Amino acid sequence: MTGFSVLLLGIGLGLRHATDADHVVVVSTLVQREPGTWRAARIAALWSAGHTLSFLTLGLLIVLAGVKIPESFEQITELVVATMLIGLGVWHLARSSGDRDRGTTTSATAMAARPLAIGLVHGMAGSAGIALLAATTISSRPLAAGYLGLVALGTALGMVALTVVMSRPIGWTMRRKGPWRRATSAFAALLSVALGLGVLLQAVVAEGAV
Repeated sequence: MTGFSVLLLGIGLGLRHATDADHVVVVSTLVQREPGTWRAARIAALWSAGHTLSFLTLGLLIVLAGVKIPESFEQITELVVATMLIGLGVWHLARSSGDRDRGTTTSATAMAARPLAIGLVHGMAGSAGIALLAATTISSRPLAAGYLGLVALGTALGMVALTVVMSRPIGWTMRRKGPWRRATSAFAALLSVALGLGVLLQAVVAEGAV
C-alpha cells in the first residue's frame, strides 16, 4: 500500500467514523438545545476539537513513543462512553419534560464545555485500537502519524457536515409548539439511553469473554 493510499484511507475512515451511531445521537441531542445552522456547526466543531485532542494525544503516544496501553483500557473507555450516553439521555429527558415550551438559559461556558468534554471522552474510545493497528501495519512512523491526523481530520469534517445537515430538520421540529416538539425531544433522549445501554451490555459481554 502506497503512502498516498494510506493517507486516503485515513481520511476515508475518519469520514465514516463521524457517522457512528453514538456520535450522531450525542450531537443531535445537543443540537436540540441550540437550533440553527451556525450554532449546530459550532457544537460539532467543539465536539470535534475534543475528539481530536484526545484521539491524537493517545494515538501519537502509541505510534511515536511506543507507549503500551493496557488491554482493559478499551473496555474502560467503552463503559465511560456508555455511562455518558445514558446520563446525557436522562438529563435531556428531564430538561425536555421540565421545559415544556418555555425557554431555558444556559451560560455560554457550559454550552461550550459540554460538547468539548463529550468529544474528549469519545476520542479516547477506540483510539488505542486504531493507533495500534497503524503502528503495526504502517512501517513509517511519520506516515502512521499522518494517517492518524487524517483520521481525526476526516472525523471532524464529517461531523461538522453531518451536523449542519441534521440541524435544519431538528431546528424546524424544535420551533414547533406542543406535543410534537416534546415527543421528538423525548425520542432523542430515549435513543441515547438505549444506545448507552447497548454499549454497556456489549462491554460487559466482551469483558466476560476475556
